[in-house]
Amino acid sequence: MHVEFLRTRAMLLPLLVLGGTSVPFGRPAVAPAPPVKIPIQVGERLTFNAKVSALNAGKATISVEGIEMVRGIPTFHTIFDINGRVLFKKFANHYESWFDTTNIVTLRHSETTNAVDKKYEFFPDRKVYIKNGDGIENPSVSMPLDECSFLYYLRSLPLELGKTYTVDRYYHADKNPIVVTVLRKEHISVPAGEFDAVVLKPVIQSNGLFSVKGDAEVWLATDPTHTLLRLKSKLPLGTLYLELKEIERPTSP
Repeated sequence: MHVEFLRTRAMLLPLLVLGGTSVPFGRPAVAPAPPVKIPIQVGERLTFNAKVSALNAGKATISVEGIEMVRGIPTFHTIFDINGRVLFKKFANHYESWFDTTNIVTLRHSETTNAVDKKYEFFPDRKVYIKNGDGIENPSVSMPLDECSFLYYLRSLPLELGKTYTVDRYYHADKNPIVVTVLRKEHISVPAGEFDAVVLKPVIQSNGLFSVKGDAEVWLATDPTHTLLRLKSKLPLGTLYLELKEIERPTSP
């Protein structure tokens, strides 16, 4: 995605702008692959405090709205909202992603901010995506991820200390590979409580949140939920921190 995850004028929390097109009804979204364990459930809602350096900047929420069919494929429908203020600019950004329930493959993505309203459809079997219904097929990969689905992909990893995962799954074909390194374990305190965590270093060859310059780190709970606890990334205005404030789940996973 070529849109920066944090626009200083309109965004605090960057998310990839995705593309892709759909596959015809009844055709598989991706080539057969072993299913992965996805430790999320419908009704999960995570609320985060957002800061830029030491300044309170707003609130973010990530939620799993339901399981919906996209071109005959069952998908998790997730929503990422970020609201607040950066300096003197208010922002209210809304992102939605639909990724398959078996292998976390993005089939659809949308982004709405004060500045843009974009929709993407992915055709994983053809390794292309289409943006805003313009009919132009852009090169992609067979198992694309957008930034929101990427966070769930991180939660699906075994989190073996010292392990490095290298995959060609970023939706923008020429920005691969994605590299994720499991750095260390920590016991941390966030507004939601105290947790044992594993710290990951994800790198995507793009200009967004997980760029090389961003030097991002992600803290996930070591329990089976692998809940996102904290995220840190260097931005032009300072260092962005998201810290978990509240967890809502309908039942225990």
